[in-house]
Amino acid sequence: MRTTSGPRAAVIALAATLTLGVAGCVPQDEPDTPPSSDGGGNAVQQLGQLTVATAGSMKGYSRDHFPHWRDTGKNCDVRDSILQRDGKDVKLSGCNVVGGRWESVYDGRSAADPADVDIDHMVPLANAWRSGADEWDDRKRGDFANDTTRPQLLAVSASSNRSKGDQDPSQWKPANREYWCKYAESWVTVKHYWRLTVTTAEKAALTDMLEGCTVGSES
Repeated sequence: MRTTSGPRAAVIALAATLTLGVAGCVPQDEPDTPPSSDGGGNAVQQLGQLTVATAGSMKGYSRDHFPHWRDTGKNCDVRDSILQRDGKDVKLSGCNVVGGRWESVYDGRSAADPADVDIDHMVPLANAWRSGADEWDDRKRGDFANDTTRPQLLAVSASSNRSKGDQDPSQWKPANREYWCKYAESWVTVKHYWRLTVTTAEKAALTDMLEGCTVGSES
């Protein structure tokens, strides 16, 4: 195979760079591409990449170390954004959600008043603290608590969210078994992206939940 070197190679390289620049495609450093929750197969692979460790201490923990909800407009915030995303026939006052219909995937309960809906952190803040977030600064913890890119935030019934608390899948699972695949996939996606650890029991529970899940599963 012939290779080009010397002045001619430099000219060719310069021309290529100029062409990319004109096209608006000059390569730049990109942040890590976030993994998506695209089915059991991918989640199983990501689960195998997670570090297994004992749960850390709760010493120093406070929800104030995970500042949320961030503003997303005048008199509205990330909570409103998730309510609007997950609801149907949503009614707004400006960008503030004041009405609509929501069905909780955790337990099938319906709500028509946004006050009856909680925004669940898929990986609870306290669990994240015990899984490595205690070593982050508050800005990064705020990014985690307001993460709308990963499947970290979900509008669910207040009762299911409070039943879940800060428990991992070895301690709590949605009452709706049909949602177990999606729940496990989402949990793994979040922990994988944020490089949080899992306990032995947590990993075993996730493995069981992912068994039989198909790529692109919605349940």
